Amino acid sequence: MSNDYPYQDTFEIDLQNKGLAKVTINEYTKILSDMFDYLSDFNKGYQENHKVSNLFNRDIEEYLQMLLDERKINHNTYNKVLSHINVYFNYLFTHQLNSNLPTIDIKGLKHESKSELDTSWLDNINVILADANVHFYARMTVLLISKGFKSEEFLQPGFYRLFNQITFSDEEKFFINLFDKFIQPIQLKQNSQDIFLKQRLAEDPHITSAGLHKYLTPSEQYLGFSLSPSELFTGYVIDFIKKNPDLSDSKLSSQLNLDLSSINYYKGLIKKD
Repeated sequence: MSNDYPYQDTFEIDLQNKGLAKVTINEYTKILSDMFDYLSDFNKGYQENHKVSNLFNRDIEEYLQMLLDERKINHNTYNKVLSHINVYFNYLFTHQLNSNLPTIDIKGLKHESKSELDTSWLDNINVILADANVHFYARMTVLLISKGFKSEEFLQPGFYRLFNQITFSDEEKFFINLFDKFIQPIQLKQNSQDIFLKQRLAEDPHITSAGLHKYLTPSEQYLGFSLSPSELFTGYVIDFIKKNPDLSDSKLSSQLNLDLSSINYYKGLIKKD
């Protein structure tokens, strides 16, 4: 079976060995196959000699610019594509399959305005939960906000009691089993049953909002969209309101556990969007 892009077999075996889920590896396949198809069709240098050693930053930038200009991808998608391409070329470089890093000087794009209205992550939550490149605390943050919890709630000591009462899908339960293996040694070290704990022994073992941000930032850069808990929660609320247009404000207030002034605020954001 022929490869869809150079070194596909060994690269994807490496991804598997790192624990990446099948859906994530499929994303790499799709992105890299598309890039090399484009280079084969439109890049004269690569057409003449199909070797990755002949690719430089200008060639990768040409492909990324095409995605912006012709396919109209947003900045978040751009950053995710760049991240996947960067992982690929880093693999080639560290395994001595290529002598240069054509993505080293290519920078990501700033988050677009209205990122607070982004709800697309809710449709991709199973992919995010299955992605081993996203830190466990980042994945748990996304999961809990998708259930309607604010970060100030799930960072509180004792939240584990409420956590054990939440209903989860099979995909979510699979992630939670993995999370348990990650958190249990930390719980033993910190003598706590809570789920957001500092990894170093501390008198107060609970992670603060600022401490959580430290874990969210690298995953945010990898995923290509904001993992700010407040922005994620805004997206969750707006998605819920849009999907339940017949609910009265009082019922929205009850189901979202928000006061009426907050409901009016979020409805105002929808009108501005």
